[in-house]
Amino acid sequence: METDLVRGAPMFAGLKEDVFERLIQQAERKHYDRGDTIFLQGDVASACFVVIDGWVKLYRLTAAGDEAVVAVFTRGQSFAEAAAFTDGVYPVSGEAATETTLLAIPCRPLIELIRRDPEVGLAMLGSTSRHLQMLVQQIEQLKAHTGAQRVAEFLISLSEADEDRCAIGLPYDKALIAGRLGMKPESLSRVFARLRQVGVSIEHSVAVIEDMDRLRRFAFRDRSQHELDS
Repeated sequence: METDLVRGAPMFAGLKEDVFERLIQQAERKHYDRGDTIFLQGDVASACFVVIDGWVKLYRLTAAGDEAVVAVFTRGQSFAEAAAFTDGVYPVSGEAATETTLLAIPCRPLIELIRRDPEVGLAMLGSTSRHLQMLVQQIEQLKAHTGAQRVAEFLISLSEADEDRCAIGLPYDKALIAGRLGMKPESLSRVFARLRQVGVSIEHSVAVIEDMDRLRRFAFRDRSQHELDS
């Protein structure tokens, strides 16, 4: 198991080493193929998770039967802590968006450890707080940014390079990217076409960015200015 990777997950931040060791002793490594269900909305919460490798999507089904993507997690990130912390049910469904390996931390030993050591409970609260901040940021993006800006910000978030020109592998299929960014797949295709104006081209599953600074300026312009330009 990649101990350093797991140790860096938000839910373990600030824990003493002996507390961390007690937690992961109960954990189980699980492998999922793309499209496999991890849990379903309404299931009794049996575990929370850390992503060892791959991508996981959390989603809800609307009354009309449409899938609303709530969040996407990748290597080193944790999810489902709130459901585990309250010994409740999963408020969303979880699915492997790619071939995925997870570390599953069972709820019962976790809750017992929280009762004995409040430090663990504080760590869980800190992690759920980060997820809440992430959701607030997503809502802000949906309200304050155009679709093209949201896609630009998404591409910027995937870049680890400082150079002006870079190529970024898209981590999962375009339908999931569209759902994650609050748009239809056909709208995403139109946005990709529009982003050619600021030096972004999509070649299969790779986004080539000619000028990262230019893309950042585009992403963080005031929405009203984009609407004037459209």
